[in-house]
Amino acid sequence: MDKTTNLEAEIAALPFEAAREQLAQVVARLEAGGDPLETSLELWERGELLAAHCQSWLDKARQRLATATGGEAPVGESITGDEPF
Repeated sequence: MDKTTNLEAEIAALPFEAAREQLAQVVARLEAGGDPLETSLELWERGELLAAHCQSWLDKARQRLATATGGEAPVGESITGDEPF
C-alpha cells in the first residue's frame, strides 16, 4: 500500500467524532502557520480526506433520518452551521 492508501484507510476507520476533532486540529494548525511547505501540503491533504469522511457520515445520518421520518434526504449539501439540521 502506498502512503495515500494507508491514510485513506486510516481515516475511513474513524468514527465521526474522532474525524471531526482531527479535522479541527488540522485546520487550527494550518491557520497557525509555521510548518514547512511539505508538511502543510500533507496536512491539507489529510484535512480534505477528513472533511469528505465527515460529510459522508452526515449524508448517511440525513438519509437515516429521512427514512425514519418518511421524508426526503438532501444528500451532498454542506452544513455551514447556520442551516437547520
